[in-house]
Amino acid sequence: MYFNEDHNALRATVKRFVDKEINPYVDDWEQSNVPLHDLFKKMGDLGLLGITYDPKYGGQGLDYWFDLVFLEELGHCKADGVPMAIGVQTHMATPAIHEFGSEYLKETYLKPAVAGDMVTAIGVTEPEAGSDVASLLTRAVKDGDSYVINGSKRFITNGCQADYVTLLARTSDDPGYHSFGLFVVPTKTPGFVVNKKLDKMGMRCSDTAELFFDDMRIPAENLIGEEGEGFIIQMKQFQHERFYALPGAYVSARDMIDMTVEYIRQRKVFGKPLIAKQVLRHRLAEWVTQLECLKQLTYHIVRMKMEGLDATREITMGKLFAGDLVFNVAHGCLQMWGGMGYMNETLISRKFRDSRLLSIGGGANEVMLEVIAKLEGF
Repeated sequence: MYFNEDHNALRATVKRFVDKEINPYVDDWEQSNVPLHDLFKKMGDLGLLGITYDPKYGGQGLDYWFDLVFLEELGHCKADGVPMAIGVQTHMATPAIHEFGSEYLKETYLKPAVAGDMVTAIGVTEPEAGSDVASLLTRAVKDGDSYVINGSKRFITNGCQADYVTLLARTSDDPGYHSFGLFVVPTKTPGFVVNKKLDKMGMRCSDTAELFFDDMRIPAENLIGEEGEGFIIQMKQFQHERFYALPGAYVSARDMIDMTVEYIRQRKVFGKPLIAKQVLRHRLAEWVTQLECLKQLTYHIVRMKMEGLDATREITMGKLFAGDLVFNVAHGCLQMWGGMGYMNETLISRKFRDSRLLSIGGGANEVMLEVIAKLEGF
């Protein structure tokens, strides 16, 4: 209904890549992090890092259904930290450059990112400003033909390996949302420091860093769009980030269910396989029903995007629904595995740890509820 031969060809390409270049290595990467430059270069060579972007900058120029196919297949990764690192490159740090950046920024930073020659990160969250983005303190002060940046960022995915950070910083003390700029910040610039790599409960394939900026001077031409509009641009970029999470959520959760069903068909308790327990079958049936609802909401969002409609409301609802649903599936499936589910050697244990982030990262559930309430006029 939605996909033609070209979509299916892309799906096959991404599936082969996940099966060959990602899943065989995730156990090692859980200990040492994904080698992003190597992985992204392979993806760039296949045209996987700019599916909807302008071919002028190395993108494929394809529509949102192709993007959906790409994200669905990434959902089959056996460690969620890998697609998260990829998603930063494709849906979190580069959309603003593609949509609002100057020709210079597109040629200098977007094009290498799409080719896999540069690794990107998105720098928004700070020690005192996470969900409340407008409270961030990192400053960018105009000085001639430069901006001087001082401050810090925390929980920055890809931060240890990034060649540049798409950074949101305050440019004015004026109240309101027109006091920020969004900048491309090369990490080899003097004054940039990776203070430390953070130790996370889950998503351990993905490196996460705390970053410092100490009198870091960047060219004024590294500003994305207009000064004072950075907050608005980043809010638009957040919609790409939140949408990115949806296809992988329902695909990964279904994988958890399938591996659990296989296990409880074999696992016998009191002389019968666990799958014979009606309560477990009904629980599984509820989950697959809810996952189908999430999938259909995601497909509706794609239809809206194809029509050029604002899908902020629906994306926010999807992000909220996905965060709770995926964790509930992971928690419930681990319970069905019993003691084996508590062992790190089982994939469901990793999926459980990884699933917890979805209702926090990219906008916590509480923030999503506030956005929905505001959009509904409550």
